[in-house]
Amino acid sequence: MGKYINILLFVAIPFLSHAAGDRLLYDNSGQDVFVPLSKYITEGEAQKLAAWFAPTVEIDVFGKVNECSKSQAVQILESFFNEYTPSSFYILHKSGRAPMKYAIGNLDAGGEKFRVTIFMKVGPEGNYLQQLRIERE
Repeated sequence: MGKYINILLFVAIPFLSHAAGDRLLYDNSGQDVFVPLSKYITEGEAQKLAAWFAPTVEIDVFGKVNECSKSQAVQILESFFNEYTPSSFYILHKSGRAPMKYAIGNLDAGGEKFRVTIFMKVGPEGNYLQQLRIERE
């Protein structure tokens, strides 16, 4: 009996600590919603980012805020990525409460450094990027 309890604790404790401590960083399938977004930002892939956009998305580049459609957001980001070719992006901080989560990261692009903030709506109906903010550091 003691052997089975030890096995159960060995399997359950990491799961419970993951579920309790990091639940807000993951979608319903257990995946970190910011992993693919980070990859697409690093690659400068505005079209792939668009797959995550809400029907209306707010794009803020250097304080110029645009609430726009997916296609308009893609144009804005493609313009940014063409002028500032990304070389690396990494997330510094993730937080939030359901259904809103956010991540703050550093982007090195075009020889400059930028702070990127991503706001996501995460829920059973899907995960949607609602706001992307890019600021010079």
